[in-house]
Amino acid sequence: MEDKKRNILFSKEQINSRIEELGKIITEDYKGKNLYVLSLLRGSFVYAADLVRAIELNTKIGFMTTSSYGNSETSSGSVKVVNDIPDNIEGWDVLIVDDIVDTGITMDFVVNHISKLKPASIKTCVLLDKPSRRKVDIKPDYCCFEIEDLFVVGYGLNYGDFYRNVPYVFNWE
Repeated sequence: MEDKKRNILFSKEQINSRIEELGKIITEDYKGKNLYVLSLLRGSFVYAADLVRAIELNTKIGFMTTSSYGNSETSSGSVKVVNDIPDNIEGWDVLIVDDIVDTGITMDFVVNHISKLKPASIKTCVLLDKPSRRKVDIKPDYCCFEIEDLFVVGYGLNYGDFYRNVPYVFNWE
């Protein structure tokens, strides 16, 4: 892939600006609540780290690892929990953070999984939303950017084991 030209879709500056905006909105929406941010690993760790720093509230943070892609460019359609949520979230207002909602299968699975743990509320927050590929009826509550049906990498999104550390989102031309 390195022989192809990178087409930057969202620069580091655009991402940072939008996260700051979302942080303010989330701060306002969750005032007076017990916010638990659940970062879905591995893809969301970069985004979640920046997002929680933009939220000006006492926030508990946890991590859950799911898998549906492996080393492929498309979802397998089957979600498995690799590492489950480590905390008791009963009564907490949970914000599930992920890098992208594509088919929606993973997010739908996680929302259903978390709802069994009796949180006060569940909302979702993603860096990227790709609604044209949706296979289940789910729409993120908070989203930085909506994108067309493109395979994208960078800023936490990977290709194989690489590109998560790139500070912008791109695809190859």
